[in-house]
Amino acid sequence: MKVLFLDTVHEILSKRLQEKGFECIHMENSALENIRSVLPEIHGIVIRSRFPMDEKLLGIARNLKFIARSGAGMENIDVPYCESREITLFNAPEGNRNAVGEHALGMLLALLNKLHTGDREVRNGLWRREENRGIELDGKTVGIIGFGNNGSAFARKLRGFDVKVLAYDKYKSGFQDNFVKEATLSELYENADVVSFHIPQNEETIFFADDAFFHQFKKPIWLLNLARGKVVRTSSLVNALKSNKVLGAGLDVLEYEKTSFESFFEQEIPADLNYILQSDRVILSPHVGGWTVESYFKLSDVLADKILEKYAN
Repeated sequence: MKVLFLDTVHEILSKRLQEKGFECIHMENSALENIRSVLPEIHGIVIRSRFPMDEKLLGIARNLKFIARSGAGMENIDVPYCESREITLFNAPEGNRNAVGEHALGMLLALLNKLHTGDREVRNGLWRREENRGIELDGKTVGIIGFGNNGSAFARKLRGFDVKVLAYDKYKSGFQDNFVKEATLSELYENADVVSFHIPQNEETIFFADDAFFHQFKKPIWLLNLARGKVVRTSSLVNALKSNKVLGAGLDVLEYEKTSFESFFEQEIPADLNYILQSDRVILSPHVGGWTVESYFKLSDVLADKILEKYAN
């Protein structure tokens, strides 16, 4: 089988496939025009986020059997079209779930303890102790929305704290244990001090966190989003920050992200985004929640396991 690599991933994937007789074709830096020319002979494609896998492009790949996404989200792939052609889709949420869980916890602790402002101020010669007084996580109720690989990993990281964890997942049940309680959205609205998103981007979840969402919380909350940028409507978050419905936010993803993350700041900066960028109550990171040295290997290793299980002789 011929497998086309369109994005840079850890070499373990190519190595393991080649050991089993797969031919790996590397076009990570090639122009789309050149890629189109080889697609008719390709059986598998490995991607991250470089190109949308839509019908127009995939239609050229007449012999395509699978697409392997190095990551969790599949929003860049025309899933219905792939299903109509029986193209198998692989992703690897198992590979970066620990990294996401640790990143979420780090963001939350940094927010509560104002580590971002304290660090900046000390470097600028300011020694402001009272203004940087922190808030303890112990005793808080943490609401997790989406209890798949990443949501459950975050819950595991919270086990060392004296917190109550409420988890809501529309499509999953039976996961409650002595630490995590299955909950409805209404229970989160009533009790949560912290809300963390771990859901995919689809028609149901785009702008899940809108004005109505924030208005339903009985207490001011701390918000984390390590899912997808369009899960949170930025204008609604800004309104919630201004009204103190949201006390602070940790955002690894932003509504305005492009397919190519590296070109993010080439766009015009909208007013709501500029507010977020200037706010001392928001901690930002460049979509690296699952982006560790360890996860870089594990994402490819997990994909190799799945591909070889289905296609190796």
